[in-house]
Amino acid sequence: MATSGTRAFSLDVATAIEEAYELAGLEARTSYDAVTARRSMNIMFADWSNRGVQMWEISKVELTLTEGTSEYTINSYDIDILDAYIERTVNGSVTDLILERIDRNEFVSIPNKETKARSTDYWLERLKTPVIHLYPTPENSTDKLIYYVWRTIEDANTQVNDIDIPTRFVPCLVSGLAYYLCLKKNVQKLPIMKEQYEQDLRNAMRYDEDRSPLRLVPRQEYI
Repeated sequence: MATSGTRAFSLDVATAIEEAYELAGLEARTSYDAVTARRSMNIMFADWSNRGVQMWEISKVELTLTEGTSEYTINSYDIDILDAYIERTVNGSVTDLILERIDRNEFVSIPNKETKARSTDYWLERLKTPVIHLYPTPENSTDKLIYYVWRTIEDANTQVNDIDIPTRFVPCLVSGLAYYLCLKKNVQKLPIMKEQYEQDLRNAMRYDEDRSPLRLVPRQEYI
């Protein structure tokens, strides 16, 4: 018997909700049942972001710096910056210069933040719309700031939306949503669904890690 030859399995929102209701021992009977399930799904996605990086949501961003401007906003749905560097081009030769991340206390301790030079450090101010603070202040308008950003999972807005997850996360999507539904509608099955959900999530996140070796960087003191 021939195999399908495809590897494109995915669930849309409606199918995931139907599967989760069945797993929870429940039945979606009204349009509100679908609405509350979508809301729970989006809450669960927010919880996943709190638990760790989803590798498929990492994006590369490039922007050209402006001389004398040290603050740059990023998208409100960007959770964190993982790595950042300055790209400098001189006589057609491109050099990448790593930026070191510092915390608020280190940034505040810098005595002259208006010093112009090639930026070597950055502080990410975690506002609703996050802001990158560069130090020293960029000395030209030709360098590029390039960073890898971790973004939130896209919302499940309608029943026909595809879900913004890779296939390996489908089991914990379904069991997790079933767990959230049991919190609302079937507390008798809650312990079983919680155990299954946590195991499915651990399995998925175990294979969603960057397997590169650890790199330790010494802290920099400012005088």
